[in-house]
Amino acid sequence: MQIIPAIDFKDGKVVNLVQGRLDQSTTYSDDPVAMADQWVAQGAERLHLVDLDGAFEGRPRNEEAIAAIAANHPSLTIQLGGGIRSAEIIEAYLEAGVQYLIIGTRAVDEPEFVGEMCKRFPGHIMVGLDGLHGMVAKNGWVEVTDISVKSLAMLFESDGVEAIVYTDIGKDGMMGGVSLHSIRDLADSVNVPIVASGGVNDIRDIEALLETGERITGGITGVITGRALYEGTLDLGEAIAFSRNFESS
Repeated sequence: MQIIPAIDFKDGKVVNLVQGRLDQSTTYSDDPVAMADQWVAQGAERLHLVDLDGAFEGRPRNEEAIAAIAANHPSLTIQLGGGIRSAEIIEAYLEAGVQYLIIGTRAVDEPEFVGEMCKRFPGHIMVGLDGLHGMVAKNGWVEVTDISVKSLAMLFESDGVEAIVYTDIGKDGMMGGVSLHSIRDLADSVNVPIVASGGVNDIRDIEALLETGERITGGITGVITGRALYEGTLDLGEAIAFSRNFESS
């Protein structure tokens, strides 16, 4: 299971939102590119980038910084979400060095778009499902739908998505522990790798996810962590080493 640092872009800065709320935002850096350098230096092999401006406005807003991160670290795996709503946007980011594009809002509004993009860009498409009490949220989490996370995930299983990034909004940015029950419930419903997000506080959450992943068919292939790293309750190098040792034991 990969430990994946998150870099959330807002107005050119690195921020973290509590439960996706703009009025509860903490700024951690004015230099997203330098922040990416820091995580790579500590052992990160994959980064989770989120263009929050893009998520709220429906179009990319931080392309230059994202391209700079990819150019600085050509061997780094980058997965990107936020404003990924057209084939042209996907193609531009792939050309810039991003490996995986996460379709969120448009996957909810137009599920067939996911299948079309999987055919056009095989091996590069992931789906981001953000849930609150089991129901899907969209448009930067400002709108909660009446569609269940599980039912929507089942629709995408046959499309060939590389993974489902599942975020429990109720946990995100709270550092109160991961939602093991909802993660396990989703992972048991589909044979697609799950990347978990939301609620990570310390190494105990990493251990719990690793133990849960062993009992799931598709598995938990990664965990995204943001505030815990920025606040210092989770050490990236320690978490990476712990995951490697767990899986080799």
